[in-house]
Amino acid sequence: MPPLWIPLLLLAALVVWGILIYNGLVGSRNEVKNGWSQIDVQLKRRHDLIPNLVEAVRGYMTHEAGLLKEVTEARARATQAASGGMVGASAVGAAEGLLGGLLSKVFVAAEAYPDLKASTNFLALQEELSSTENRIAFARQAYNDAVGSYNTRRESFPNNLIAGGFGKVDFLTIEKAVERELPKVEV
Repeated sequence: MPPLWIPLLLLAALVVWGILIYNGLVGSRNEVKNGWSQIDVQLKRRHDLIPNLVEAVRGYMTHEAGLLKEVTEARARATQAASGGMVGASAVGAAEGLLGGLLSKVFVAAEAYPDLKASTNFLALQEELSSTENRIAFARQAYNDAVGSYNTRRESFPNNLIAGGFGKVDFLTIEKAVERELPKVEV
């Protein structure tokens, strides 16, 4: 009888081991989905603030009407890209990068309008957007950390023996090399 128990115990240990690996992969995949969801929440917050910003500066920035139109169009493209979900992570990154660059241009252009810079509404929106940009950066970092952990887990031995149904997830990266360059500061 004892020799019969040994293979059964080994089989039970293998089944438990497989279940633990599978559940770990599911947990990692869900962390990636949660990370993406956190980015999505912050992007929605940004998208909700942009119309308020455009309205706040519209009366002051008469010469930058083209820039405000570009911001509005970029927001629409970013919203459309975000509706693609994780499948369109690179498209979302590109669209949001463009939108972020245009928002920076709005704030730089606002420097030429002292009345606008003194507006409490504009200052509050600027602070909200700045805070939101920081939240987006943290959410992207958390997402990329979750992606790294997930990909490592699914590619490591012996997990890779069970990870057949778990696809690789791409990191959010900077699409344009120009965005990697250090800004030039003139004193």
